[in-house]
Order: sequence, then C-alpha cells, then structure tokens
Amino acid sequence: MSTAALLLIADGRFPAGGHAHSGGMEAAIRAGRVTGPATLAAFCSGRLHTAGLTAAALAAAACGGCDPCDLDEAADARTPSPALRATARRLGRQLLRAARATWPAPHLDAVAAEHPGGLHQPVVLGLAARAVGLAPRDAALAAAHEAAGGPAFAAVRLLGLDPFDATAVLARLAPDLDRVADRATAAAAAVPRHGTDALPAASAPLLDITAEAHATWPVRLFAS
Repeated sequence: MSTAALLLIADGRFPAGGHAHSGGMEAAIRAGRVTGPATLAAFCSGRLHTAGLTAAALAAAACGGCDPCDLDEAADARTPSPALRATARRLGRQLLRAARATWPAPHLDAVAAEHPGGLHQPVVLGLAARAVGLAPRDAALAAAHEAAGGPAFAAVRLLGLDPFDATAVLARLAPDLDRVADRATAAAAAVPRHGTDALPAASAPLLDITAEAHATWPVRLFAS
C-alpha cells in the first residue's frame, strides 16, 4: 500500500494543481536559458539541488511528525520571493484539499482548520505522506521528483520538446534524485534535536528573481 500511495502522490495527474505551474521554466525559456534537452537537463539539475533539496527536507520533516507551523515558518524564511511564497501556499491549499478527499485523516482536517490561508506545499506533501503511512524518505523522494519533473514536462508544452527527450532527462537524473532524498531525510531527522536550522537552505536566486518578473506578465501559459 505504501508503494502504491507513493506512486499516486508523485503522479503529475494527482489533482493537486501542479500541472498549472512550470517551476520557473516559462521564464527560463523566454530568457533563452532553456532551449533544448541539454539546457533542460542543466535547469532541472540545478533546481533539484537547490529548491528541490529544501522542499524535500521540509516534506520529510513534516512526514516524520515535526510541527507543521515551525516548518511553514522555515519554508517562509527559505523563500525570499513573495511570488513564490504565494504560489507555495496556493499549491499547499490545493494539495491539502486533494489529500483530505483521497486519504481522510484527523491531522489533515486540523491543519485545514488552523491554517485557512494554507501551508507551504512541501509541508502539506509531508503531512499527506504521513496520512497514508509513507516514510519520511518517501516524502522527500516525491518532493524531489516534483522539483525536477514539473519543469521538465512544462518544457514539453512550452518548447514543443519531444516528450521522450524530457523523460530521458529525468531518467538520467534518477541517481541525483536518490541522493537528494537521502540528504533531505538525514537533515529532517536532525530537526527534533536541533530545530529547523538543521534543514538545508539551498538558494537559487535566479528562480526568485524570475518568479517576481513572471508574476507581472499580462499573458502567460503557466501560473508560475
């Protein structure tokens, strides 16, 4: 059951709203930084090891039972872009709604009641993973997969990229996904002893800058 639940929660077709967000890919393509498979691979790798690592650690910590309020504050501190903070909370609300409908659990209902404005999406991902009995590393792996997979498949729509090429990029990143999940899980395990300062705070300033610019575009295909 845990394996099946992990596949479901990591599936891009799970109705959590991720399909409407490009993870910075739309802005990167317009700026000419992503033009084909090679530059897509570089973008996805960079995002995985920065924003992806941070998200994976937050998800693992939430799945492991750490206080979601503390984790949400830690996520805020690690997200300097107001546009990205708003996006993370919007995605968190949608994911929580989907998770509560799919896997009803008292702690998910409590989070919905206590945080009507939403929590950051990785925190909710960890809480959802906990609701179905997944381990912290499972939650970390799902977050890492999303960090790389979302932009990769956005590139298919934005560039008309061959889906086989995008999938091959993700396949070659598989060992990195495992390493990021392992590192994130180890950091999350240290939170009960050292607080949220134990979580990684890998930064990707260009993602923050382009997110602010993207939010002002009058016409765009993706919400972020």
